[in-house]
Amino acid sequence: MKTAIIGSGFIGRAWSISFARAGHAVHLWDRDSEAGRRAHDYIAGVLSDLQRNDLLNGQAPDTVLGRIAVAGDLAEAVAEADHVQENTPEVLDTKIEIFKRLDAVVAPSAVVASSTSALLPSAFTESLKHRARCLVVHPINPPYLVPAAEVVPAPWTSAETVERTRTFLVSAGHAPLVMKRELDGFIMNRMQGALLEEAFRLVAEGYASVEDVDTGIREGLALRWSFMGPFETIDLNAPGGVRDYAERYQKIYERIFAQVQHRVDWAGAVMDRVEAERRARLPADALQDRQVWRDRRLMALAAHKKKAAEEFGE
Repeated sequence: MKTAIIGSGFIGRAWSISFARAGHAVHLWDRDSEAGRRAHDYIAGVLSDLQRNDLLNGQAPDTVLGRIAVAGDLAEAVAEADHVQENTPEVLDTKIEIFKRLDAVVAPSAVVASSTSALLPSAFTESLKHRARCLVVHPINPPYLVPAAEVVPAPWTSAETVERTRTFLVSAGHAPLVMKRELDGFIMNRMQGALLEEAFRLVAEGYASVEDVDTGIREGLALRWSFMGPFETIDLNAPGGVRDYAERYQKIYERIFAQVQHRVDWAGAVMDRVEAERRARLPADALQDRQVWRDRRLMALAAHKKKAAEEFGE
């Protein structure tokens, strides 16, 4: 299967790894030709780390890299593509422009997906001739390590497009979340946003430090969340399951709910405190090294989860 990656930033090059690892031919295009070549070089460096963690499905790095080509122009990139993944900047006018260009050159039978994390698909596909084949496929970065991906249809996206996209993602090792209709923030950003809102409130109002909040997630909730979601968590946290949990604990959350019906400005005074505490723990010039550390920890976690799934027959 041939795939086209439009835009070669963090997300575009990460999708390239994911699709090539799954055996698909990948044509990578960026309006900046140098960016495409830099992305190819970056991918070459990542593949060896993935192999060391047994995350290339038994393939050699050169085999996977050999499936990724940098295209010279947009038409070349999408020629005969079955799936096109767009990753341009999160600017509505930019999305409208690139989707118009794609609509004119991509085969009508191909799926055209955007990696946007905030724009509704209806906002940039409404006027397209082939809008029924357009939708959002929003990953958590990097998608070659985090399998969840949101499939978000516009009101006019065909059911066939949604199912083809879901099947394609599963075949590439992803765990698609198929939304029934579009909604601001989709699923993952709404869930993450609820957590971040409370994190900022706790710090702004003097209840906890930045590190205490991070510790609570890192050493507490996230340990369960790394292999189960919130509904399964509460289903297992009461003797009688999810209904028993709700009957026991809903009043606690009902009382809390009244206390969280306000928000603090993330860019306001609280940001000075958050940034100061973070920079005390991690200087700004160490951010890039820490990002590399994060991705390697994610590789180790992905390798562990893969081995555990094999052992438990999941």
